[in-house]
Amino acid sequence: MIQLSHINKYYDSKFQRTYVLKDIMLDVKEGEFLSIMGPSGSGKSTLLNIIGLLDAPSDGKYELFDKSVLELKEKAKVDYHRNFMSFIFQAYHLIEEMTVYENIETPLIYKGVKSRDRQAMVADLLDRFNMVAKKDLFPQQLSGGQQQLVGIARAIISKPKLLLADEPTGNLHTTQGEMIMETLKELNKEGMTIIQVTHNERFAGYGKRIIRLEDGNIRSNNIIL
Repeated sequence: MIQLSHINKYYDSKFQRTYVLKDIMLDVKEGEFLSIMGPSGSGKSTLLNIIGLLDAPSDGKYELFDKSVLELKEKAKVDYHRNFMSFIFQAYHLIEEMTVYENIETPLIYKGVKSRDRQAMVADLLDRFNMVAKKDLFPQQLSGGQQQLVGIARAIISKPKLLLADEPTGNLHTTQGEMIMETLKELNKEGMTIIQVTHNERFAGYGKRIIRLEDGNIRSNNIIL
């Protein structure tokens, strides 16, 4: 499904080249649940952003379903984001002018889902995440953890083929974090491919494979038995 070959990301200054990612070789199969770990500054989020077409490598090859995607025009990238992949961001990226309900509903509007179906799907997630009482509030009226839950609900509501999650439980207390990881586990069982970045060893174990990055290099690539 995903094939990264000799991916580098670097920045040149007058006197030196600084690498964020160096010679990344990575294959991800459809239906896999992959966890990416590593210390701060190891390149985890950059790698996730390249896979999600939010950033471009300095060089290397990236194929998605056997199609090179590095030269895609902006419209084609938007189509991938709208119809194929979804994101859970560390910084939430909620729309401040929209209520909780409207934020969660937005991806379904873009996909042309009928109003009645949208209502049922949003109501189901609001109930699952214990957010029914918050549905008419705006992001600035929520705590960080509540905003994170809204961001997760928005990301998964349209059942994307590929979910990219950057520290999905980072702002949640342990019980909420476990609930989210169980939800992701169920979505993966239904066939969703999930790549998560996490610092939490226990939550990384929900994946089927753990990649460990260090100084922009893959140091280990282990299947979880």
